[in-house]
Amino acid sequence: MVVAYRDIDLVSGPRAPGADGGVQDLLLVHVRKVVGRVTFRVCPACATGTITAVEVDGSLVNTGLPTRALAHLRSRYPGLAWSTTLQRRLTRDLFRRMRVLTAADSRCPHG
Repeated sequence: MVVAYRDIDLVSGPRAPGADGGVQDLLLVHVRKVVGRVTFRVCPACATGTITAVEVDGSLVNTGLPTRALAHLRSRYPGLAWSTTLQRRLTRDLFRRMRVLTAADSRCPHG
């Protein structure tokens, strides 16, 4: 059994050349295998962070791993107001618990 707080490493993903508006990935890694990913954009000028995708292997959905990943982003980028463009039922409760605002298009004018 995989324990989200002990067995999973959170690693910054490589940025793709020419990535759109500073898009970054937080990779969720278990024994050298990517088991999830949080895609996000940070704008220091606006002091905002926008989560654009959350992907977790099906066997890890109810392990607390998405909550841990979002908490990690908040600690890594303190002082940012976080929002999301996601409208999926699966992530709605997570974002409500983590107090992440949902916006149809929260893209800042800088990115």
